[in-house]
Amino acid sequence: MRRLFAGAHYDFLGWRRRAYLFSGSALAVGLVFALVWQFTRGSWLNYGVDFLGGTLVQVQFAKDTDVTQLRDAINPAFPGVEITRFGQSNEFLIRTPVSGEATSGAAEQIPSILTARFGEGSFTIEQVEAVGAKVGGELQARAMLAILLSFAATLIYLAFRFEWRFGLAAVIATAHDIFLTMAFISGFRLEVALPTVAAVLTIVGYSLNDTIVIFDRIRENIKISGRREEFTSILNRSINETLPRTILTVATTLATLITLFLFGGEIIRDFALIMIVGIVLGTYSSIFVAAPALRIIEERWPGERKKVRTARPTAKAAV
Repeated sequence: MRRLFAGAHYDFLGWRRRAYLFSGSALAVGLVFALVWQFTRGSWLNYGVDFLGGTLVQVQFAKDTDVTQLRDAINPAFPGVEITRFGQSNEFLIRTPVSGEATSGAAEQIPSILTARFGEGSFTIEQVEAVGAKVGGELQARAMLAILLSFAATLIYLAFRFEWRFGLAAVIATAHDIFLTMAFISGFRLEVALPTVAAVLTIVGYSLNDTIVIFDRIRENIKISGRREEFTSILNRSINETLPRTILTVATTLATLITLFLFGGEIIRDFALIMIVGIVLGTYSSIFVAAPALRIIEERWPGERKKVRTARPTAKAAV
């Protein structure tokens, strides 16, 4: 990989306007989908039982069973029940929303209803989860708080290690990744559960790590070149010098995640898919969002390069 990109000299900053167009278009599409889901489904995200509260029952039937039959059997007792296929053809997820006292008895009533309708021994209960509405609301608030605190900690850390300009640029790039990842989750109606929050926080860490590597090289090149080299040239050179490491890291990470997505089973598939999208976005933003953002910030509030004095030319040795 190092040999492949050893002489890389791509003009990444020259492509920044195309990157702005891509990111802006993707965010706009995500916003449209979010508004559509908000007005048609009542929520722009497909919250799972973890956040809404309710009961989830995973059931597997011995014989072919139709979703309509299940809904006709359960809906009278639990209006608004959501039933989806899961894993194998005869495996289903039954979600009952929060509905007062009925929710607390759903875990016991649903097996009884299925037994009365389909017969004893015609199915097996694989999993049961029950979450109260209050707990679900608290989890939503804490998930958002965790993401906001990660941003704050990032800004403080980078301001201490580099300076606030680098920290602000990194937060902008990371926020870009989170917004686009959430737009993807909303657009494809992926279920938002606790593993989704874990995936988003992991993406935050990966994106920041990738950005910090590039920023560290930018800082080193600023100290070496000072004001003798244009800042855009320093940014491009730093990205190209770290490109082998960036490509190698994203390739090995994606290889693992794609394996999980293909062979990890239905339960972990959404988590792996969100991670794949987030890792690609994190790599993209480190190059096409973080560096251009730093360029704009440095031009607006110059700081790092002012501290570097132009190196004096070395006197020629006497012949």
